[in-house]
Amino acid sequence: MNYTKLLVLLVVSPLLIISCKSKKKELAPKERPAVIVDVIVANNDNVSSILEVNGSVLSNESVELRPETSGRLIYLNIPDGAKVSQGTILARVNDAELQAQLEQQKSQLDLAQKTEKRLANLLKVNGVNQADYDAAVNQLNNIQANIKVTTALLDKTVIKAPFSGELGLRLVSQGAYVTPNTLIGTLQQTDNVKIDFSVPETYADVIKKGDKIKVLSANATEPLDATIHAIEPQVNSVTRNIKVRAYLSNGIILPGAFVKVILEQQHQSIMVPSNAIIPDQLSNQVVVVRKNKAVYTNVETGVRNASQVELTKGVNIGDSIIVSGMLSVRPNATVKVSKVKKLNEN
Repeated sequence: MNYTKLLVLLVVSPLLIISCKSKKKELAPKERPAVIVDVIVANNDNVSSILEVNGSVLSNESVELRPETSGRLIYLNIPDGAKVSQGTILARVNDAELQAQLEQQKSQLDLAQKTEKRLANLLKVNGVNQADYDAAVNQLNNIQANIKVTTALLDKTVIKAPFSGELGLRLVSQGAYVTPNTLIGTLQQTDNVKIDFSVPETYADVIKKGDKIKVLSANATEPLDATIHAIEPQVNSVTRNIKVRAYLSNGIILPGAFVKVILEQQHQSIMVPSNAIIPDQLSNQVVVVRKNKAVYTNVETGVRNASQVELTKGVNIGDSIIVSGMLSVRPNATVKVSKVKKLNEN
């Protein structure tokens, strides 16, 4: 009986071992087949970007004409809309009292100069002590200083054109009593106007001083040319915009007008189809093929159009970027390139 059991065990045991090995082979995971994808090779392409923003037209130079001192206007030369040259006297406040003070001080100056000269000659022969001569010199210096003060006050009674330009409307009449708060008129230089506008900070590396732009005003049928003159070096912390100033190259636009600024830029950059971008909460991604493996890569985007997106960071020239079959691709999955497409190929 024992011999029979032993014989059964010897026959059954190998069968059990073979059965276990067979089950282990069946449970082993099968290797996923390579995902068939199409790619595009990253390359420098010509990128054309058009940005339209609002702008304001400003005079090249503009100033409000106000007196520096209070008094009655005894002279007024502000014809409505007239053109004047730099230095032209536009208005004068009553300065009779200051003129009288100046005449008095000039008489005192003449006497003080004669006294100083006389005492200087006496000092040479010890005819006067040093203290008397020093007092005379001090008196002379004080009078000269007073004359400078009076002259400065007289200058404040005169309003001159600080630059050549066109006058606005006259707001007061001759004989009116004015103060430093009284607006007499305006003077503007309109032959070379400037246009101020703001662009998003993403365009900081695109716009440059000297670039040509187009400006479209409300009453114009064709855009006018302008040239970027200066760019604010600091981004506005509230709006995240950069302020830009341009000068109009041709045509006429009145200061204060509202205009549309059209920025059209050309530069070299990597462009990919829009469907190659995988949006994420934190960043955008593309899938790059490296050594037949799918590598998810964070990228930064720039200019967009209807079907393409600019990649500014994250990929290099020559990288193979998956443009189709991405839904079946997992990170580090094996992929097989079926076709290398061109940028504008469907």
